[in-house]
Amino acid sequence: MDYCLIFKALGDSTRLEIVKMLSCGEMCACKILERFEITQPTLSHHMKILCECGLVCARKDGKWSHYSLCADTLKDFQRFVSELKCVKGCEYICG
Repeated sequence: MDYCLIFKALGDSTRLEIVKMLSCGEMCACKILERFEITQPTLSHHMKILCECGLVCARKDGKWSHYSLCADTLKDFQRFVSELKCVKGCEYICG
């Protein structure tokens, strides 16, 4: 898993808000679009980035796309973040 891609995806406030919205469950792109003052192509761009990093899964239903959080990716990312520590005097050693 490329954590850098996930951090980069979440570094945008619109994408972060989309992830928060999807934490409540699957949503149609049309419902996500209602929340923002952006165009459909801009939403598609944001969703592409979220899907490419693995945080979001997409499924088509007719002409609409439905999005949800990818549980496995999210759990792995949560585990990675939870292992980060802030220890005074700690030196990071590659090895």
